[in-house]
Amino acid sequence: MIAALKGRVAAADGEGAVIDVGGVGYLVQCSARTRAALPAEGEAAELFVETHMRDDGILLYGFADRAERAWFRLLVKVQGVGARMALGVLSALGPDGLAAAVAAEDRAALRRASGVGPKAAGRIVAELKDKGTGVDAPPPAAAPPRGEGEGEGEGGAATVAEAVSALVNLGYGRGEAHAAAARAAARAGADAELAEVIRGGLAELAQP
Repeated sequence: MIAALKGRVAAADGEGAVIDVGGVGYLVQCSARTRAALPAEGEAAELFVETHMRDDGILLYGFADRAERAWFRLLVKVQGVGARMALGVLSALGPDGLAAAVAAEDRAALRRASGVGPKAAGRIVAELKDKGTGVDAPPPAAAPPRGEGEGEGEGGAATVAEAVSALVNLGYGRGEAHAAAARAAARAGADAELAEVIRGGLAELAQP
C-alpha cells in the first residue's frame, strides 16, 4: 500500500496530478485544496496518500496534510459517499470547515459541495459528528500563538457564540461562521469585543 509520495510534479490538471518518483509517474486524484497547494511542474512535492484497490486497478488519492487524509477516510465510510464526493466535500470546505460543519450540524454548508444533496449531508453529519474529534488537525498557520487559557473562558465562548449568530444572520452557514469567528477571537485575544470578532470573522470569510 502506498502511504506517501515524494518526488516532482510532472503534470497537474483539474482532477489531480502526476508525481514523478524516480522516473515513475504516479497519477494521484486530489481535492482542489491540495491541487492549489502543489508547486509548479518540475518542482519537488510531497503528498500523503490513500490507496484504494479495485478490480479494475489501483487508485491513489493525495492530500496536502494528514488531517485532510483522515477526513477523507471518514467520509468514504459514510453510506452513499464515494471517493469523488469525499474529494468534493474537502474541496469545498477543507478539513477545518468540514470539522466545523459537522460539529455545528450545518447541512447547508455540506450541500455546497458538488454532488452532496440533503440526504448525503444528513448522513455525513449523523455518522461523523462523534468521530471527527479524533482527527489530528494542526492549528491554522496564520493564527498567532495563544496564551494559556486565552479565549477559552466563559466570556470568550459567549463572544464567539454571539459573533456566530451575527454571521449566520448575514447569510453564512453556521459551520463556516463558527470556524471564522473562532479564528478571529483567537487572533484578537481574550478581551476582544464582539464587534472586533465579527469584523475579524467577516475578514476570514472574505478570503478565497
